Amino acid sequence: MTATAARPGPTGTGRRAERFARPMLLAFLLVATADLAGLLAGAETVHLVAKPLLMPLLAGYAALRGAPRLLVAALLFGWGGDVFLLADDDLAFLVGMGSFAVGHVCYLTLFGRGEGRGRAPAPLVTGAGYAVVLVVFLVLIWPDLPADLRIPLTGYSLLLTAMAWRAGVFGPYAAAGGALFLLSDALIATGIAEWPQAPAPDFWVMLTYIAAQALLTLGVLTKHKTQHKPGA
Repeated sequence: MTATAARPGPTGTGRRAERFARPMLLAFLLVATADLAGLLAGAETVHLVAKPLLMPLLAGYAALRGAPRLLVAALLFGWGGDVFLLADDDLAFLVGMGSFAVGHVCYLTLFGRGEGRGRAPAPLVTGAGYAVVLVVFLVLIWPDLPADLRIPLTGYSLLLTAMAWRAGVFGPYAAAGGALFLLSDALIATGIAEWPQAPAPDFWVMLTYIAAQALLTLGVLTKHKTQHKPGA
């Protein structure tokens, strides 16, 4: 018997899961396209309907692909943040930010486990670069932030920056996702500070956010599949 023949193939349950994964991914891409198109067209109702569907669809796809539970949890906490941030209310904003923060803790825990399984640690040079960007950004935006949001936003920004840095442990896709997540939330912060905005600012926030979560998911799934490949 050859080594290839000796390797167990996917179970019936695994094959069924894979069969459902592709339609789930397609649904995510269609909803993402509808959301972005709605934002460009000024169709607020489309955004209100599409945004809460994004992360459950992406989490479902990840779960069907056999993703680590921490990735699925991170995406679902992102969904909680998405829902609360739809409300135009300071308390809802803080709760939503807290939900995203828990999601970042899930990502950080996952990335930490990745380092412990033979992957190279996140480069210190990259971490220093992120730290410089964070400090400069906070110094510039601090005076323009509402006083009651300065400390929460600073704490959240530290956590997000750490996640973006450590994402590189799972390869270039995840690293790009972490960077885009940081950019997306920076765009939100500039809106809160009432800095000049590009046309259709919500479009750019959602574009970078959707791409960030998708790339983080792709990065984790790619590395996870390689690690668990038979004979690897």
